Amino acid sequence: MADATPPCALVVMGVSGSGKSTIAGRLAVRLGWRFEDGDKYHPPANVAKMSAGQPLTDEDRWPWLQAIADEIDRLSAAGQRAVVACSALKRAYRDILVHGRDDIRIVFLNGTQELIAGRLAARKGHFMPPGLLASQFKTLQPPQADERPISVSIDAPVEAIVDDIVRQLKAPT
Repeated sequence: MADATPPCALVVMGVSGSGKSTIAGRLAVRLGWRFEDGDKYHPPANVAKMSAGQPLTDEDRWPWLQAIADEIDRLSAAGQRAVVACSALKRAYRDILVHGRDDIRIVFLNGTQELIAGRLAARKGHFMPPGLLASQFKTLQPPQADERPISVSIDAPVEAIVDDIVRQLKAPT
């Protein structure tokens, strides 16, 4: 039986170039929810490190992830719902974001390294250089069934991906 109450937040996750910001933004519009780009919660030191082509360490990520989790909690307490774009590549990262809540769902944007590399090569003006993609795939731990993820292929037009997410969101869990 499907839960009649929608989650307070959807965390749209995947490697750089998978379409997190685009998909999360369109999904937020479709649902009438707030959109939050997790990248804006990175401290300046993280942005500088990534811009220099250096992958972040877990120690770099913990305060960033906690800031996003705190924002989800703040919005939820205010009765708002949000779609958050956040890489959330490891289970430990997602555990910080979800922190035991059953009203936060993970949306996994699943695509091949080749497909995403092509997208990154065409992208301009983003702080994540394409050369870090391999490290992102090495770090990626796809969500497991016990995380109740909504998993979608990114090898489709944006609106079709959003349609798939909305359909799965409404399906029994």
